[in-house]
Amino acid sequence: MRFDTPTLKQAVEAQFSAAAAAYATSGVHAAGPDLEAMLAQADIQGDERVLDLGCGAGHTALFFAPHVAEVDAIDLSEPMLEQGRRLAKERGLGNVRWQRGDVENLPFPDRHFDRVTSRQSAHHYTDPEQALQEVVRVLRPGGRFVLLDSVAPEDCAGDTFLNTFEILRDASHVRDHRVSDWCRMFEAAGLRSEAGPRWWLDMDFGDWVRRSDTSGEAVEALRGFVQRAPSDVRAPFFPDPVGCSRVKLEAGLVVGTKPRGL
Repeated sequence: MRFDTPTLKQAVEAQFSAAAAAYATSGVHAAGPDLEAMLAQADIQGDERVLDLGCGAGHTALFFAPHVAEVDAIDLSEPMLEQGRRLAKERGLGNVRWQRGDVENLPFPDRHFDRVTSRQSAHHYTDPEQALQEVVRVLRPGGRFVLLDSVAPEDCAGDTFLNTFEILRDASHVRDHRVSDWCRMFEAAGLRSEAGPRWWLDMDFGDWVRRSDTSGEAVEALRGFVQRAPSDVRAPFFPDPVGCSRVKLEAGLVVGTKPRGL
């Protein structure tokens, strides 16, 4: 018997295409203090050309658009891009271009952007090192890459627990990296790295699994995994392990600056 299974990138595209409307209205993605922090860390002057990677429904691109000259927003999912176009039209923002694209093979020339952003999408990158090489390529010397993503604890037990329950919830999940991992990868790609602030995202468990269209069987497996985990490992993420009514994820910001001589 032959089973045709999608590649990981196909799984990411399918997952988020089906959930595009839910992400357009998701409060966790549409707003939050991290957007203001990303804008501040980007050190915007007003005339920048910005690229937003894995833009999803476009919340980051649309947040930056009023403050810069123009924004290019790319994503693997065309339905996600359609949500972004719709929201941009509703808000009267005409300086955002929406394009289907892969973060590991960006369809832009060298040294084309002043700033690059990535918000809550990097845990789906199949090859983050290659994506960072592309970021360095398209950034102008002195430009900045501002990344905000769910991050893993620095300890091995917490890291393993987080990434296991994320994969149980969402088969397109690749990895929540540690902040130290991101800093190391930034430096290896040629970016000067700086770790920024962190936030805990407190979400309703039901909304969280519905947004990713997690099957009932997977939800039960996830609940069982949480309830069997050591209390000190699960406590930061699941304050109510019996009911699993809430889930908490930590998001961290990392900034990379491209040296002027690179």
